[in-house]
Amino acid sequence: MRAAPTILHLDMDAFYASVEQASKPSLRGKAVIVGGLGPRGVVATASYEARRFGVHSAMPMAQARRLCPNGACLIPRFSLYREVSDTVMGMLRELSPLVEPLSLDEAFVDLEAGGVAFDSEAARAVGERLRADIAAATGLSGSVGLAGSKMLAKVASEEAKPAGLLLIEVGTERAHLAPMSVRTLPGVGPATGEHLRRAGITTVGELAGAGEDELVRMVGRSHGVGLYRMALGVDERPVVAERDAKSVSVEDTFDVDLHDRVRIRNEVQRLSDRCVERLRGSGHSGRTIVLKVRRYDFSTLTRSETLRGPTDDPAVVREAAGRLLEAVDTTGGVRLLGVGVTGLADYTQEDLFAFADAMAARAGAGEGSAAGPGLGAGAGLGLDPDADPDVDPDADRAGGGQEAEVRVQGLGSGAGRGAVAGLGGAAGQGPGAGSAEGEAGGQGLGVGQGPGHGLGAESGRGGGVGLEGVEGVPERRWAAGGDVRHAVYGPGWVQGSGVGRVTVRFEQPGSRPGRVRTFLVDDPELEPSDPMPLVGDQALGVGGDGVGTG
Repeated sequence: MRAAPTILHLDMDAFYASVEQASKPSLRGKAVIVGGLGPRGVVATASYEARRFGVHSAMPMAQARRLCPNGACLIPRFSLYREVSDTVMGMLRELSPLVEPLSLDEAFVDLEAGGVAFDSEAARAVGERLRADIAAATGLSGSVGLAGSKMLAKVASEEAKPAGLLLIEVGTERAHLAPMSVRTLPGVGPATGEHLRRAGITTVGELAGAGEDELVRMVGRSHGVGLYRMALGVDERPVVAERDAKSVSVEDTFDVDLHDRVRIRNEVQRLSDRCVERLRGSGHSGRTIVLKVRRYDFSTLTRSETLRGPTDDPAVVREAAGRLLEAVDTTGGVRLLGVGVTGLADYTQEDLFAFADAMAARAGAGEGSAAGPGLGAGAGLGLDPDADPDVDPDADRAGGGQEAEVRVQGLGSGAGRGAVAGLGGAAGQGPGAGSAEGEAGGQGLGVGQGPGHGLGAESGRGGGVGLEGVEGVPERRWAAGGDVRHAVYGPGWVQGSGVGRVTVRFEQPGSRPGRVRTFLVDDPELEPSDPMPLVGDQALGVGGDGVGTG
C-alpha cells in the first residue's frame, strides 16, 4: 500500500448510451438502450434515464422494452465507441506511462509513476482536471476514484457515479469499507454472497471481524485468505501498462435456432474468418483452435484442437473448426456458435502451400463469364457486440443476429450469376440457409458501398443498392440507430423502419435536434454511411450539458 492516494480509476458514465446521446442531439436527456435488437438481443448499456425504469446491462432487450416502452433502442456502433475511447485513453497516457485499460470505458492510472501527483491535494486536482478535459473534448462525463490501491480506487469511482470524484485517504480504507455490502468486494458474487449471508455476514466490516481462519473454513483457503485481505482494504496489485491477450474469439447468438447442418458449417466458417481478422489485428497468431456450441437446451459444449505451430491462416482455422464441428451433435438445434484461438504468439510459421493456394484462389475470384462491362462487387459486414460493458470490448455482439453479408460477382451485360450469402438485417433475420445462387440478367449490376447494419456492425461496408433485379434478394433493412446519408438532406440516423418505410432523423453531433423524414426503404438517394465523428469540431457545443448523466 502506498503512502498517498495516487492510483486513479476512471469509469465513463453509461458510456455507449452517452456516446449515442452526444451524437444524436434529440436523445439528450432521454432514455437510451443500446444492445441487440433481435428476439434474443441483450442490453449492453442503458442511459441513466432508462435505468430509472429498472433497465440494466445484460437484461434481455424484450424485457427492457417492456420496462421502458418509450426508450430509444439502438444498435451498438463500436467503431465510434473505439474512436472516443482512443481519445480518452490518450488523455490518460499524458498523465502517466502506467495506464491499465480494463475496457473501452475504464482504466487505472498510476499518477505517481507519471510524476503528476505525490499527495492527496495534487491527486484530487489531477482528477478534477481530467474530468473537465474529457467533457470538453467529447461532451461525455466520467467518474473518478482515487486511493492507495486499485481495489479502493475502483470502489471510489463506483461511489462517485455519475459524474463525480471521490478520494479515499490512505489509512482510512478499513473504516470506509466496513459499512458496505460484501458484494462490493471483487470476487463476491451472488453464490458467495448468499453463503456469507447465511452465516450472518452481510457487510465488509462483519467479514473482517470474522477473521481469516473462519473465512478459510467457510470458503476454502485461497478464497478465504483473499476475502480477508480485501476486507481489511489490502491490495498490493500494481498498475500494469500492457496486459497480454490470452485468447481471441468471436461468437454469434442466433434469433432462431439453426438446424441445417450446412448452414451451421457455413456459420462456423464465417466466424473463423472473423476470428482470424481479429487475431491479425492484434498482431498475434495462435496454436489452439476452440469451437463453442450452445445448443437448444442451453447446454454449452467446447471443443479444441492444438496445431503443430502457431497460425493466422484463415484456411487453417476454418479447417480445424470444421473438424471440431464434426464431433458435435447439433440435431436438436444450435442457439450460439463461437470460434476462438488461444496459445497466442507474436509470430507465425508461414505455410507456403496454404499461401500458394490462397493466391490461386484470389486469382480466380470475381471473373464474370458474361461479355461486356458491368462487373460489380460489394460486401456488407455486421458489427461486433459488446455485450456487457465490463467485459472485453472486443467480445462479440450483445444479443442475437447474424452478420449481413452480400456479395455479387461477375455480372456483365448479358446473363450473369449472383451469389447471396447469409443475408441479414437490423436484427439479423436473414432468409435461407447457407448460400443461394440466382440468375441475373440485364445490364451490369453494381452494389452500393456503405456501413453494414447488422447488429454490432463495426467498420464493415455493404449495401443493397441496385439489386432489385436479382432473384431472392430482399429489400434493404435499416437498423435503429444506424448512420445514413441522404443526397438532399445530408447525414442522419435511422429512427425506425417497417412496412416498406424507413424513418430518419437528420442531425449530427453539435447540432440542434433535427427534423424527421420518412422514405421508402429502397430510396436510391438514401445510403448507409460511417458515423459522424464525436471528437473534434463536430463535438463543439455538446460539452458542458451533462450528456448521458441524467
